[in-house]
Formats: sequence, structure tokens, C-alpha cells
Amino acid sequence: MLPYKLIVFDWDGTLMDSEARIVASMRAAIRDLNLLPRENEALRNVIGLGLQEALATLYPEGDRLIKSALVERYRHYYLNADPTPSQLFEGVELLLEKLQEQGYLMAIATGKGRIGLDRVLPEVGVAHYFCTSRCADETASKPHPRMLVEIMAQAKVTARETLMVGDTEYDMLMAKYAGTDALAVSYGVHEKIRLQRCNPIDCVDSIEALQGWLLKSVPKAHVK
Repeated sequence: MLPYKLIVFDWDGTLMDSEARIVASMRAAIRDLNLLPRENEALRNVIGLGLQEALATLYPEGDRLIKSALVERYRHYYLNADPTPSQLFEGVELLLEKLQEQGYLMAIATGKGRIGLDRVLPEVGVAHYFCTSRCADETASKPHPRMLVEIMAQAKVTARETLMVGDTEYDMLMAKYAGTDALAVSYGVHEKIRLQRCNPIDCVDSIEALQGWLLKSVPKAHVK
């Protein structure tokens, strides 16, 4: 059995199926500012980074005003104007419920901004499962380990007692730099082969498989 006390989940692409909405919102923001469009693959590739870092990656030549305007327009579409639906992956709430029953602490480490996460958590009804969360606009963006280190400090657990679960190489690298194990999920943004290059302890292909892996790996000694 693996000695985890805390399971830290990425949000977009790991628990929530929000890729289409993120890409659509980025594309609309780019269009509004008459910037050169980017291919879908480029837009998908930056999901998981903080918004500032994502847009800087897409437009490294852009000046501060352009990047600030992009942030504003993206937030306008993602939070309010874009009609593209996003929802929890099927089976996520059951997974969280079962892990909570086992006595595990759970947290969120996300490239989303705090406003976005605080809005969506009550909407989908899972806020009560998480003991804490950290967002990219209140700490360093992935793959810097600070986000994960701050979560562990707040939860009062060690790196050896923590598992990071995510769908991007940014999640895998953040875990590596923070000294924790990482479990990859391949149903999100980055392809399985890309995730495996980061040497996660395993890679699963569905929420069902994720539930099976986590519950099988949960040490019975932690059950309340």
C-alpha cells in the first residue's frame, strides 16, 4: 500500500472537462485584439499554466499592455460570455466521495485564477471535499513547485505523504520539483506519451481507472 495522506488534484482536464471552453475563450480573446491566431494545439498546450504564463507563451513578443488586454478579454469570455459548456467528468463526484470516506485529505492545485475556481466549485457542488486549494494568480505558476509546497504546508503533510494527480506535464514536473509522487491521467490535455516522459508512478486513461487505482492504493491504516 502507498502511504499517502493527501491527494492533490489538478482541476481543468483532470476533474473538470473544460478544455473546449478554455480554447474557445482564448480564441475569442485573440480575435477581439486582432492578434495573429494560434492553432488549437498551441492553445491546448498552455492549459495548466497560469493565465499570464499561458498568454506569454502564446505571444512572447507581446508588450505588457497587449498581455493585460488578453487576460481581461479571456476572463470576460471564460467567466461570462462564452456559451461552451464545461462540467465535471462523469464519475468525479463519486470518486471524491469514496476518497473522503477513506479519510483522505484532498486539495486542488490549478492554473485557474481564484475568481474562476471560487465560482465553479459551488456551482458543481464539490467544494466541501477539499481542505484547501491554490491558484496560479496567488502563487507561482506550474511547473514551479511553490503551489504544491504551500498546499502541503497548510495540510501539515510531507512530500512523501502526498500524491499529485494531473493531466499535463506541468503537473508532473511540479510534483517532481516538490518531491512528491505524481499520477498522470491521459484523458485530459497532454498525450499519454508526453506524460510518461515525465516518469509518473503510473498513468490511467479514465475516471473509472483513476478511481480503481486510488482506492486500490489507499492504505487501510488511514481509514477513520
